[in-house]
Amino acid sequence: MKAIVVTDQAAGTAGMKLVERPQPNGEGANYGDVVVQVYASALTGDELSWPSTWVDRLGRDRTPSIPGHELAGVVTALSYGTTGLSVGQRVFGLTDWTRDGTLAEYVSVEARNLAPLPGDVDFTVGAAIVMPGLTAWQGLFEHGRLRAGQTVLVHGAAGIVGSMAVQLAREAGAYVIGTGRADGRQAALDFGAQEFVDLENDVLEDAGGVDLVFDVLGGDIAKRSADLIRSGGTLVTITGPTEARPAYGQTIDFVVVPDRAQLIEVVQRVREGRIRANIGTIATLDDAVATYNSAGRAKGKTVIRVRP
Repeated sequence: MKAIVVTDQAAGTAGMKLVERPQPNGEGANYGDVVVQVYASALTGDELSWPSTWVDRLGRDRTPSIPGHELAGVVTALSYGTTGLSVGQRVFGLTDWTRDGTLAEYVSVEARNLAPLPGDVDFTVGAAIVMPGLTAWQGLFEHGRLRAGQTVLVHGAAGIVGSMAVQLAREAGAYVIGTGRADGRQAALDFGAQEFVDLENDVLEDAGGVDLVFDVLGGDIAKRSADLIRSGGTLVTITGPTEARPAYGQTIDFVVVPDRAQLIEVVQRVREGRIRANIGTIATLDDAVATYNSAGRAKGKTVIRVRP
């Protein structure tokens, strides 16, 4: 099968290569796995800096490794112990960090990490909402305990994850303040932010008190944001451990995890037109290496359409 592999961490995306790799099958898969024919896949921006891209859980080198952990496709084989899915079923989901990923024509993945993809949702959209949907859902509702009527500050509101957080928070009945660069103002408002703070030209502190901060930036912005949090509020961040601490609230840093039930919630909102994917570039697997190495800051999720 065709697959993108990486072998050199220092090279970043420039070290990506399109090669032939053995195709996984049900007989060689782990207990509870399924083999999925990948129709659409996506790569998280900083994935090539993660240790799990290069070593397994025991710290052993696993290169050449196949990156990408977001996918939508069709189940082609089941291993022993698999329940809840069937051959021929459309699925989407998030694969294990320390196993070969989804920038390939086929992938083995734990069945529990996948959710059914409704027939009226395109594979491209399915792949595009996996990581941002799970990250935003877990940050807002699982860790942030967001409730209707609360105020949430979403950093990077026009970005891939931030735009999903804006939509889910607004849809849940929260008042949403977005932040970002000036050129992201209109996009953030279009996704549902009711106010926008330009972090380069406006004063963040003028946003006033909030119940929840959804942080994707870290650093000084996270520290300043902590001072805006009301008593009992929360700062959630996906940037790793931080010194940002609200005076009368809590800080939670988290890593997104697969969750079938949450994926079902997210895709149902997509079907009903309540939220939408933030898709930028769509490319083929043959063009994936060139696409990821193209100049400029990408707007929206880059999705690799593996199968036409």
